[in-house]
Amino acid sequence: MPEERTGDGGRETGGSERSEPGESRESSPELTAAREPQRGEHSRLPSPVSRPAVHSRLPSPVSRLLVTSLGPLPYAEALSLQRAVARARITGAIADDVLLLVEHPPVITMGRSSKTGHLVASPALLAARGVEQLEVDRGGDVTFHGPGQLVGYPIFDLKRHKQDLHWYLRQVEEALIRAIAPFGIVGERNAGYTGVWVNDRKLASIGVHARDWVTWHGFALNVRTDLSWFDLIVPCGISGVTMTSIERELLERGERVASDDEIEAAVIRGFESTFALVVEPLAPEALSALLETMGAEAATSS
Repeated sequence: MPEERTGDGGRETGGSERSEPGESRESSPELTAAREPQRGEHSRLPSPVSRPAVHSRLPSPVSRLLVTSLGPLPYAEALSLQRAVARARITGAIADDVLLLVEHPPVITMGRSSKTGHLVASPALLAARGVEQLEVDRGGDVTFHGPGQLVGYPIFDLKRHKQDLHWYLRQVEEALIRAIAPFGIVGERNAGYTGVWVNDRKLASIGVHARDWVTWHGFALNVRTDLSWFDLIVPCGISGVTMTSIERELLERGERVASDDEIEAAVIRGFESTFALVVEPLAPEALSALLETMGAEAATSS
């Protein structure tokens, strides 16, 4: 398949996949898929009974989901890592789907469908607040990443699931809806827009990119994000949208705010159950070593 981008940004429409704005089509990741309306800090991974070694270019005996919790990491570094993992997934050097979890310093990313007017803040204001601005290859409009967000980058080979980007976006939404349910938060879809919503307020943004049916970029779930950051932009290009967070939703009901560990674990379980995969924790150091080994092998064979 050619490269496809999709995510938050404008309304989703039928037809072939195409880029969508950061939120209007959620694109913090990068696919742009049409959507049919439906109802709807780190290293806290479930401990597996066993941890088989990860070998490059060897088939996996089960459908595993390798989960790497990266902790705080600049956006550009995470993007470089995503691309490296995606290349390995495309070639089959990494035989399993991978989920990278991270928290970024304040950054505004502009997807390929971004409109200049959707960046409200001036360059001077962004600099004063320490916000980086980057143009990225994902679909979608403008979006924000920063402290208090759990950002996830699923690097999945859809040839082992379903070769349909719209289906994939719905599955990512479903995984997040399942993740927040144990905390008493009812997530919903909003007809025509990608993402997860709670009572018409947007809780999670989604934006993806795909090549050869391998995805990267992903989702941003507002956990305890300072929502005033979103005043710097028109989130995902959706005029008048109200953003929310897990913290806000629980505090408004006078309930205990779940810990970061609990929320991260719930998100992992959501992906595990939605995509019918078995979670296997993979430490950042192990992932780096795997990629370095693959690089050395490629250099030797060339």
